[in-house]
Amino acid sequence: MVASLADGPWPGPWVLVFPFFWLLVAAVAVLVLRRVAWRRRGRCGGGSEHAPLAVLGRRYAHGEIDAEEYRERRAVLTEAQDAPGVER
Repeated sequence: MVASLADGPWPGPWVLVFPFFWLLVAAVAVLVLRRVAWRRRGRCGGGSEHAPLAVLGRRYAHGEIDAEEYRERRAVLTEAQDAPGVER
């Protein structure tokens, strides 16, 4: 005789399918929401309006610094970002 997996008082392996299905649905929902929030915040983890180059540009636009100081500070910031071994 061929015995099936659901013989006897136990429901068989199918009892695990639905909990794993809902666990998978919850994990996908969490991953999607985290990715959407990550994209909305920007890749640095904070808003891009607080990035050093953005602050420097805003200060230049408001007239707080002149063109020469803007170029010097921008060169320093971009040099620091392009340096080997510096993680962004």
